[in-house]
Amino acid sequence: MITNDKGIVELKHFVLRELCRLAWEDRLLPEETEKLVYEISPGPKAQYRCCIYKEREITRGRIQLAMGNDPDPAHPGKNIVAVIPAACDDCSIQDYFVTDICRFCLGKACLNSCKFGAIKPGDAKMKIDPTLCKSCGMCAKACPYGAIIHQGRPCKKACPVGAIFYDEAGICQIDESKCIRCGHCIHSCPFGAIGSKIFAVDVIKAIRSGKRVVAMCAPATEGQFGKDVGMASVRAALKKVGFADMVEVGLGGDMTAAYEALEWIEARKEGRIMTTSCCPAFISLLKRHYPKLYAENKSATVSPMVAVSRYLKSQDPDCVTVFIGPCIAKKRETISEAVKDSADYALTYGEIVAMLDAKGVAIEPVEEDYQESSIYGKCFAASGGVANAVLEVMKELGEDTEGIKLLRCAGGDECRKAMLLLKAGKLDADFVEGMICPGGCVGGPSKHRTENEVLKARAELLKKADKREILENLKRYPMDRFSMLRDGSMPEHTPFDRE
Repeated sequence: MITNDKGIVELKHFVLRELCRLAWEDRLLPEETEKLVYEISPGPKAQYRCCIYKEREITRGRIQLAMGNDPDPAHPGKNIVAVIPAACDDCSIQDYFVTDICRFCLGKACLNSCKFGAIKPGDAKMKIDPTLCKSCGMCAKACPYGAIIHQGRPCKKACPVGAIFYDEAGICQIDESKCIRCGHCIHSCPFGAIGSKIFAVDVIKAIRSGKRVVAMCAPATEGQFGKDVGMASVRAALKKVGFADMVEVGLGGDMTAAYEALEWIEARKEGRIMTTSCCPAFISLLKRHYPKLYAENKSATVSPMVAVSRYLKSQDPDCVTVFIGPCIAKKRETISEAVKDSADYALTYGEIVAMLDAKGVAIEPVEEDYQESSIYGKCFAASGGVANAVLEVMKELGEDTEGIKLLRCAGGDECRKAMLLLKAGKLDADFVEGMICPGGCVGGPSKHRTENEVLKARAELLKKADKREILENLKRYPMDRFSMLRDGSMPEHTPFDRE
């Protein structure tokens, strides 16, 4: 992965790769993981923190996260996104600062505006006592020179729903009731203090136990590893390390587009605005912050990941399904009790590469021709792809789509703005596609390359794809229930209804 936190990513990759190696070799024991701690920080001098003891404690936290556990055993939580306390204490507690622009004026507007006694005269300028400051910002507003600035911490700036706050010691905390597990805070932290729980070790154990483990690769996969490395290449590499098979989640995109089209047709008749249901972070945004819209406006269709998992489990109830993509929120979707027969595990691209690296397997170009989904299912990864696919199905069903107003939202700010307008009854749209990541899934927090690199490589790969239609593609699979799409009817229950 290429990000602004390259050094942190490389360290995390090393930790996970070594844990995967131990898991593949059936040597994942406490004494072995402790050796890894000392391999990273041998001492006696610290390499990147104040002391060797702190470095080692942080590494232990990283190991716990990489094994799917809480990094802070004293304060366990259910959230997929977690904070390593030892790594989060180098950011300044104070977020309002008096700069040298301060003229130490007679009026002292800043002092008079503060209701908490946090501002006091210094030797040559005003100063703010961080232990008393409540970050209300009134002093900055009052200063006639603009001498007081707000320097928010990166993780809090990145959170689209205000789920991050700080305890008395300044350690980052995540409000689980607000968090939508988008993962945007993870790569914003310059100390790597925030991470997501990783289930690569569990997947390795499942493979080694002889279970039939099937990978499911997100549409965003194409382009992540270069213009010559498509789905077939990823599939070949995964099978080398023990996966029984791999299925394109773009097929699930076709499935969900087919069902959402039926919902949109019905909603259009009723004059009701609907939102898509593919992005789990967007669904969490609705459920946690706009519960009425969640109940009344969201699509009842499952995400493509869940659709493919249910399809695979309908063929083999004992198989283990593993989603691979750029999304952190998918990890939460796999453990949600509200969604039955979802994927058993979700891994990011960096995590699957660590699994492959641990066995010396690389993702390389292959000659094999492989395509499960339509071109529309493949395009679910980019902003607008879901809405375009649903409209395509409506057209294939003979529906008139002229005049339909679509709102394609990509990014937390756009999604929140749209939902506020919908809540107020002022949204000028018939249907809303919501994706929390800018640009859609290709802009996800755990993409393997920069968004521009991915888009450029995807364009080359998609040129080679078969431009098959959605409903025609679905006929290739043993699912008689799809025959009803032609007349617009829908059975009372199908494997693709959201519970």
